[in-house]
Amino acid sequence: MSQIINHKTNFTSGEVSEDVLGRTDLTCYDNGANALKNVFIDAIGGVERRAGLRLIEKIPNALRLIPFSFNTEQTYLFVVCPNLIRIYRSENQIATLQTPWGSDDIPFLNWTQSADTLLVVHPDYPPVMITRQAGETWSLTNWVYETSDDGAVFQPYARFGDTTVTLKPSQTTGNISLSASAAVFESAHVGVRFQLNGGEVEVTAVTTSQIAEATVKKTLSGTSATTEWKEAAFSPVRGYPTSVTFFQSRLVIGGSRDLPNRLWLSKTSRIMNFDLGSGNDDEAIEFSILSDQVNAIRAVVPGRHLQVFTSGAEWMVSGDPLTPTNIQLKRQTLVGSPLYASVPPIDVSGATLFVAASGREVREFLFQDIEQAYQAKNVSLLSSHLIRYPIDMTYDAGRRIVYVVMNDGTMATLTNYRTENVLAWSHQETQGLFLAACVVGSDVFVLTKRGSDICLETFDDTVSTDCALLGEDTESAHELWSGMSPLMGKTVKIVADGIVVPDATIDSDYLTVPFACQKIEVGLGFTHEIIPLPPVSTDIGAGPLKAVRLIQARFRVVRTGSVEVDVGNGLQEVMIPKFSGNFLLDKDQEAQTKDICVRALGWVRDGMTPLWRIKSNKPKPCKIVSVTTEMKVSD
Repeated sequence: MSQIINHKTNFTSGEVSEDVLGRTDLTCYDNGANALKNVFIDAIGGVERRAGLRLIEKIPNALRLIPFSFNTEQTYLFVVCPNLIRIYRSENQIATLQTPWGSDDIPFLNWTQSADTLLVVHPDYPPVMITRQAGETWSLTNWVYETSDDGAVFQPYARFGDTTVTLKPSQTTGNISLSASAAVFESAHVGVRFQLNGGEVEVTAVTTSQIAEATVKKTLSGTSATTEWKEAAFSPVRGYPTSVTFFQSRLVIGGSRDLPNRLWLSKTSRIMNFDLGSGNDDEAIEFSILSDQVNAIRAVVPGRHLQVFTSGAEWMVSGDPLTPTNIQLKRQTLVGSPLYASVPPIDVSGATLFVAASGREVREFLFQDIEQAYQAKNVSLLSSHLIRYPIDMTYDAGRRIVYVVMNDGTMATLTNYRTENVLAWSHQETQGLFLAACVVGSDVFVLTKRGSDICLETFDDTVSTDCALLGEDTESAHELWSGMSPLMGKTVKIVADGIVVPDATIDSDYLTVPFACQKIEVGLGFTHEIIPLPPVSTDIGAGPLKAVRLIQARFRVVRTGSVEVDVGNGLQEVMIPKFSGNFLLDKDQEAQTKDICVRALGWVRDGMTPLWRIKSNKPKPCKIVSVTTEMKVSD
């Protein structure tokens, strides 16, 4: 029989999957945990109860969040609902815009921003631009491409179908007929432009699949039948762009519904001009991604190079600057991006995080100077059980936390400090479902579904509950507080003047607390939980322990108001109150920094059983920075 002292100084490997249980030789075993629920992990390695969620407003049918930052002081949040966008500034709704997208369309939106304009695309709808105008008024309009003096529209054009099919115009100007040698036209071609014989025409009526009426917009050079014709790449017939971004002063369109592997780059500094011209350096660029596999473009991302994420691989478009003559396309990795939804990749300190096609991995696409190529490291490898088909992803650069929303309503958060080798995942839950997440400035917003209600909420370090309502009166104290109707029918946690009072069920707009207070927080409780991995011997090469008795565990806590620990005999509150008595007289526990020692009895003969756990739904701060366990072991 021997004695072991184990000093756990950090949780910088986060919550790891059970597959790691056999790898006691890895550093992640020492620095990881069996469960980290509703906690955040900091760069130093401590783990703390996550911030609460403050309720901003209930928004029926809200499904997605889009950030809009005009500058550091003028930031906006777009809440996307079926056929409607609600625009918020400083948590107040300031405008609404009608949109064409239904509830089934919203998960496939992609967007990019330039100055005061947000460009939004969907493969089944004409692309739109949302523009901020003077006086904080907003407009939503379809894209309008540049037009030449002779009537040509500088939009992308493409050839679809059999390249041997001919088109023949009846005359070179005015209202004409177009005759095709095979089926070409559909009723949805009305309003679509065609290029042929050096000019352009716009279809006004479709008579049959081989005959259409048209108006000449740019004079044709002749009336002979030709196979050299094209039609607008984006139309009701052919679909619309899938993804969009800006790169080197060009607008980049990545893929469309019927041309999923095609890239279009506008003229330099003329984002609505896709005229290929004669191939001069500043003219538009167009090419397809051709390889031995499917490459439907899912996202285009500006970075060190133009990054193209497809359904089967990741590509680098290089050229400094990009021109029609020096552009190069190189395949980098073979991971792929999901088809079940559009989850835009995000920039995290120079690396691009994206969801893998399987929906079970989050990868880091990062350029390696030694190889002069990109690698796609699996940053969720140790915590793969937390990644379940992500539907949204955002990054809080202030706290260096990535928020990943899953399609089952849970959320995983990743503390990411690459240079410090900290990649730590934790698991977030709430009473209901997470639907979306978005960072605007320094604020993290989420959409939650609670019963039949959809709520816009924000992470707030000053609150300790979810869907929290706050009240304050600096002049006088009250026992009766109003404004509780958003939590009707819910059992809530209550913090009055910093004191946790008994739970209550909200049955009206009013709530009575046991004593008069000036400040109150009322919200839904959530439980945080910290469970370590099973203990192992400190001897090199040794594995799990056969029999172990925990003598004592010492927890170093920082700015903590409550700790409940289970060392084998059930959960018990181990923080010592500064005042005794009932909650009416007791100011409850103020946040403390101290060591807490908990003694235990009894042997554990199951090598898979952790020796302690922390679990509490009490709305008080809790931060653990280290744990020292003293054990006796026996063969």
